[in-house]
Amino acid sequence: MPEIRKDIMRDSWVVTATDKALHPQNFTINKKCIQIEALPEVCPFCEGNEALTPPEIEAVREGNTLPDTPGWTIRTIPNKFSVFSLQGVLMKKQAGFYHSYSNVGKHEVIVETPSHDQEMHQFDADRMEQILLTLKRRYNHLLEDERIKYIQVYKNRGLFAGASQDHSHTQILAFPMVPTQNRGLIAYYSQDSSCYLCDLLREEQRLESRVIAGEEHFLLICPYASRFPYETWIIPRSHHQHFGDISREEIKSLSLLLPRLLRVMLTYLEDPAYNLVIHTAPANMVNLPAYHWFIEISPRLLVMNGVEAASGYCLNPVAPETAAVVFRSLYHAGADSG
Repeated sequence: MPEIRKDIMRDSWVVTATDKALHPQNFTINKKCIQIEALPEVCPFCEGNEALTPPEIEAVREGNTLPDTPGWTIRTIPNKFSVFSLQGVLMKKQAGFYHSYSNVGKHEVIVETPSHDQEMHQFDADRMEQILLTLKRRYNHLLEDERIKYIQVYKNRGLFAGASQDHSHTQILAFPMVPTQNRGLIAYYSQDSSCYLCDLLREEQRLESRVIAGEEHFLLICPYASRFPYETWIIPRSHHQHFGDISREEIKSLSLLLPRLLRVMLTYLEDPAYNLVIHTAPANMVNLPAYHWFIEISPRLLVMNGVEAASGYCLNPVAPETAAVVFRSLYHAGADSG
């Protein structure tokens, strides 16, 4: 029988199928490889097209090549269509019972490779390590601005994940306010005086049914109240509030396991679109022991339906225990090496 499971982190509920599981061929939008229309004929993220983007913020370059020229391996640029700017003063406006904030913030794009046809699941450890170091560097730089209250690192892969460019890239968006998405973490800490994710690590290792792999620095799981089919979390074993606190040893470990996990997911689910997001603590605030950064990867296999939009309760047709069995087998069998 299906279960209605409590999503503690988001203080919500998920209806989870426990007696069956849809296979990749049962999903109607499981393919990433649907043409993204209205793209320019020349990709602005490809090497040699640097003039088509705003001036670069930083880049990993070979030798002494100049900014905004070929010769880079990873390139960070402003998002050309961002509505956010670090110019001006953060102000709250009130008009009757409506209120708003000025658009103080920053939106950056990390172009992960000069090659248009290479993606994150194909990267070797060296490139992945440099990408993670770049993300850490940009995160900590944005953290220095006291007007910034939350920094969201995310990757959209494929049309159904919201991507508007096929060329592999990750984005960082710095907000002047804190999202309420993970409000359950505060409630959990207030009640139990402990970190939810630290407690979750211990419980999932004890139960083992939703564990994909236990690495030295990370635990890979399909969470108990997964909102989406085959949703996966990568949780650091060490308690750190901010992604910017990731250690060099954790970066080296993550640079190996992340492409490997993505290869498993894309192989089994037949090349789906997905979102990868890094959950982290609010910025420029003190005393935040409830927060513990981690990575969430959600394949986009279904379209939100009316009851989900109305209630906020997700309907997941694949039990996380079933998803974990599949991914665990492939992850440890080495079937991801292609």
